[in-house]
Amino acid sequence: MFLFSCSEPHKPSVNKADAQVMGELPNFAAIEEVGEKKTQFFDYLRVGIDLENQRIEQERTELSAMRQQLADGALSNPQLNKLAELAERYKVSIDQEQVNIAVIDELLNRVNVIPPALVLVQAANESAWGTSRFATEGNNLFGQWCYREGCGLVPLSRVEGMTHEVAKFDSVQHSIHAYFMNINTNRAYRAVREQRDQLVDAGDDLLGIEAAEAMSLGLRSYSERGEEYVLELQTMMRHNSRYL
Repeated sequence: MFLFSCSEPHKPSVNKADAQVMGELPNFAAIEEVGEKKTQFFDYLRVGIDLENQRIEQERTELSAMRQQLADGALSNPQLNKLAELAERYKVSIDQEQVNIAVIDELLNRVNVIPPALVLVQAANESAWGTSRFATEGNNLFGQWCYREGCGLVPLSRVEGMTHEVAKFDSVQHSIHAYFMNINTNRAYRAVREQRDQLVDAGDDLLGIEAAEAMSLGLRSYSERGEEYVLELQTMMRHNSRYL
């Protein structure tokens, strides 16, 4: 399960148009042929994943321009305002009176794409290919938890004394967005971001399956199964490579 706090949500950056692009979650349980179910599931989600990565690439372009501008002099007021907005969204502390390149580099560590193959197999794993109760009733394809009463669906198998719920989202796009923001900001996934930085330094393709496998190594904290969970994701990528 993926920990996500609905009591202090990220600043929304999913506009109404994007949320409507994907439409309602299809009835994947009604698709009997396994290969067809996988094809339709991945094709459906790929649209929302691409939207998130496009948003991030735009933010990263803006940050890179700020970094260059700061190296040459000072940021403009509009740039400072945009920097403050991104810092708040990505949970980076910033003092607008003392902006430096280190702050922008910390943001660049967080503001970067996630390989579609990694997102797709996690969604398939966590939502049973879009058929789980949490997917069909809450648009939650990533097993994301929340802790405010009424923020989601109460797991039927919740251990006595536990208070978490499985988050409900207004749309599948909101669920994808929450997944991206948590991978890119949560301290538990610092290793994912560090692995991604190594790929950037090596000039590797961040959107390929090889990058997805490499970054999956940082997801041991995503599940209580730890290393077993990571190996399961990597096996799924290899087994489903024809669909990815």
